[in-house]
Amino acid sequence: MNKTRVLIVDDEPQIREMLAEYLSGHGYEVTAADGGEAMRTALEQSVPDVILLDVNMPGEDGVSLARHVRERFDLPIIMVTAADEVVDRVVGLEVGADDYITKPFDPRELRARLKSVLRRYRRAAEPAAAAEPEGGRVRFGRCRLDLEARRMVDGDGKEVPLTSMEFDLLRVFAERPNRVLSRDQLLTLTRNRGWDPFDRSIDIQIARLRKKIEPDPDHPQSIKTIRGAGYMYVPASG
Repeated sequence: MNKTRVLIVDDEPQIREMLAEYLSGHGYEVTAADGGEAMRTALEQSVPDVILLDVNMPGEDGVSLARHVRERFDLPIIMVTAADEVVDRVVGLEVGADDYITKPFDPRELRARLKSVLRRYRRAAEPAAAAEPEGGRVRFGRCRLDLEARRMVDGDGKEVPLTSMEFDLLRVFAERPNRVLSRDQLLTLTRNRGWDPFDRSIDIQIARLRKKIEPDPDHPQSIKTIRGAGYMYVPASG
């Protein structure tokens, strides 16, 4: 069985050494980097299963590095913050971090968070092959989206008009069911990098989509808001 690969990005040598020793002792394959440049080099050589990323580092901080990773890779990121860095934690989640842990922390808690994040990612990846049932049609609320024809119909078979951006958003959600996607991830995955992820344009698009697909847009069940993190597509059961 292949070992889970962890990339630790932290400017403090003692933290890197402590985590590398602890995680290696529990069966993880660990690579350590002291900052952004070393992180990029490590990613070029081998893409890990998860990144443990410190927020406060000299030069390029963890938030900008998380954004860099999100633009290029679909893998879990856990941010490491000081206890009083509430704003940094929120911004980190906005740009695509999956979890955070505050210093000082018990290594056992960190290992539990690693397991939890990896389990969520692997579980979300399992139904991906079923994202195109019935010849490429995916159910969103009261509608069905035909990915091949780029066409959506409601329960009566009536076509529901979609803008190009709305279709792109639905496609991204269909390919990643049960996974929390930040605004920044959605902008990257739909190739709408011209938008500012904090100007709430993405929220307007989601609100419009909900009016089209949700039986009750005020209480969405298909595209759910995950507070402080982003949005998640939840396929209907049955």
